[in-house]
Amino acid sequence: MRVIRTIGSDAPFTWLRAAGFAPVRLAPAAGDTPRADAVMGPAAGRRRAHRLMERLLDPALAEVPILITRADAEQAQIFAALRERLRLGEPAPRYLHLLDLVHQDRAASARYNAARLAQLDAWLVSLGGSPVTDARLASAARDERGTLDLLRSACELRRSEAPPLTGTDVLHLIGCTAILPPDELATHLRAIVHDPAPRASGPGRRAFVTGTAHEDDGAYLALEAEGFDLVGDDHDWGERRLVPPPVTREEAAAPLYQAPLSARWPAADAVTTGSDARQTSADLVLHLTLDGDEAAPWHVAALTRSLAGGPRLERRRIGIAAAKPGAPKPRPAAPRPSAPRSRKSLTSLASFGSYQREWFQSLRAQVADGAPFACVNANAPQEILRALDVPFVVNQWWASIVAAKQQTGRYRALLAEHDHPTDVEAYSAQGIAALFDHDPAEAPWGGLPRPDFVHAVSSSDATPAIFDNWAQESGARPFLYERTVDPRLSIATQWWEDLPDRWEDALEPERLDLLVAELQTVIADLEAATGRSFSTERLVEVMNLVNEQEEYYRRTRDLIARTVPAPISIVDSMPATMVPQWHRGTRWARDAARAFHDEVAERVRTGAGVVADERVRLMWVGRGLWSETAFYQRWEESHGAVFVWSMYLALAADGYIRHFDRGRDPLRALAARFLTMGDELRMPSWAGPWHVHEAQTHQVDGAVALADADPFVLRALAAAGVPVLELGVDNFAMDPETTGALEQRITAFIEGPATAQATARRGSAGA
Repeated sequence: MRVIRTIGSDAPFTWLRAAGFAPVRLAPAAGDTPRADAVMGPAAGRRRAHRLMERLLDPALAEVPILITRADAEQAQIFAALRERLRLGEPAPRYLHLLDLVHQDRAASARYNAARLAQLDAWLVSLGGSPVTDARLASAARDERGTLDLLRSACELRRSEAPPLTGTDVLHLIGCTAILPPDELATHLRAIVHDPAPRASGPGRRAFVTGTAHEDDGAYLALEAEGFDLVGDDHDWGERRLVPPPVTREEAAAPLYQAPLSARWPAADAVTTGSDARQTSADLVLHLTLDGDEAAPWHVAALTRSLAGGPRLERRRIGIAAAKPGAPKPRPAAPRPSAPRSRKSLTSLASFGSYQREWFQSLRAQVADGAPFACVNANAPQEILRALDVPFVVNQWWASIVAAKQQTGRYRALLAEHDHPTDVEAYSAQGIAALFDHDPAEAPWGGLPRPDFVHAVSSSDATPAIFDNWAQESGARPFLYERTVDPRLSIATQWWEDLPDRWEDALEPERLDLLVAELQTVIADLEAATGRSFSTERLVEVMNLVNEQEEYYRRTRDLIARTVPAPISIVDSMPATMVPQWHRGTRWARDAARAFHDEVAERVRTGAGVVADERVRLMWVGRGLWSETAFYQRWEESHGAVFVWSMYLALAADGYIRHFDRGRDPLRALAARFLTMGDELRMPSWAGPWHVHEAQTHQVDGAVALADADPFVLRALAAAGVPVLELGVDNFAMDPETTGALEQRITAFIEGPATAQATARRGSAGA
């Protein structure tokens, strides 16, 4: 049988065996990752993606088939990075396939999985495999079933009073299911289970392990060295592997089959974990977060509730910086002086602040009078709520208000008090923190109302858990749209030219079908819960207003790109874009975008620039510093350096327009708008070419990047000759000491690489 290497805990081993292959899990490399670092840049946080990439770039795997699933967000990025390397003619595995399985328990998700498994079938047949039928699946499942029964017996052995097998022993045996053929493994298991060797050491504290999936035995060995008996576990590479294998294609496509931690909801997951832990008679439950995993920490609060009156819960973080138990708490930082206010040059922005406050107070009044209220992530389809006239707030808008009001420190404390992490997607967690803010004098703008609905796309490993916790804490009805990824090995990279009008040709029908079905489900849920009726005519009105608004942004972006000196900086373009974007689909937002364009056009006509002597043009890569936008202006007078580009105006210009004339379905056009959201910023083959295109058209001399900037984007910019400065901080970490250090680094960057690039640019323009 031909070996196929797999990455992902939801890789369909039974399916692969039924097709005639021998699946073998590809584990992350140990030690240094020089090949991966050269491709992805140094690992600032979690190193798992680098360790996997290090293995995948081994020349020995160049001709070995590689199957990658989307069990976590990193794996989609890894696939896209390898696809990009193949496109560029760089070394990468030749036989590569992404299996994009989704895991929300809905009929549309099952249909999507069935389509993806059919595509997997075609790929396996192209490699010499056999088409998978129900009969072949059932036969492969029979071969696996006896092995799984023996493994369950091994698990019981480690729970006995004098266990002959350690937790590490059982972890090794379960790991063998992803390496050895079932019949070969069964032979070894019979000998182990029926005649186990005695253990030398005595009994220890009985512990149940949960949290991040363990892809090696390092943590288990360390815990046993502390004196723990690991009597059970609940993680993706532990006893969760012992579920009955699918015997039909329909069962294999079921969304809940082998759903990874990143797709599971904490409230339901904690019930299972708590029940399993109690059955092992464990003294405590060890919740482990390994190597910066972002999903696991958001499961702690629900697990704490589930274990009430049962085993004690102990949390540990391994492989990342964390305060040691009992370590003294850091002293609170000195009060931060008020951030300097940025200078705005556009009169069209003058009314934005008052409009925002009046709108938000009106929203609060509507909710107080009984109107339904929703909170929705920025990459989720808000137009449905707009069409139903359901008041809503965009989660990231609220986070920007919290930051602008200097409340992030207090909100971190509120999250910590309720067992929620403060350092994992803090930008997306401010809505949860608002639930615990009972100080009307401190609450930004009077506080965020308690939502009735919370909607998001499962675009990160933490998102499902964040929104499930938000729903549990608030009583809101949650809906998680599936996050899907284009698995094609060849895709068009100039998406900004294709998507506005040719989105039906550029995007896969399977992905559009799934999102349309989810939109229909959301509409039905909202109609049932609110008593309101959805109108296609109203949706068309909203969609047309959005397209008009974004077209003004496109024209404005193009004016800024080609005009030297720049008529405005991102201090103006960020609020001029994002404030109306939060109100997308309204006449006010459309008119605000038009007024913004007209004022910029007038500045271009009169030759008005940000500074009289513009010498350096910069782009800002990553989220904006909404709490201190004056930061961007500190080098204008001293160095003639202007930040002319941020993702906000550029993405509005290129990422939203979806025409639906010629009888096309507006709901499908809406799906096309949100299907790719996020890819433009962080997905290789999408984000890199776009950022390079924007850098070149804006004539930038350097890029300054926050920690959330995608490393492949930075690599693409550097490869295109754009100097890059990586700051390594996020937009919530701007205390005075950090700001001072960053000022020095940016000043050196401007005076060095950026000025050299600007000199060369002006010289070539003069020639």
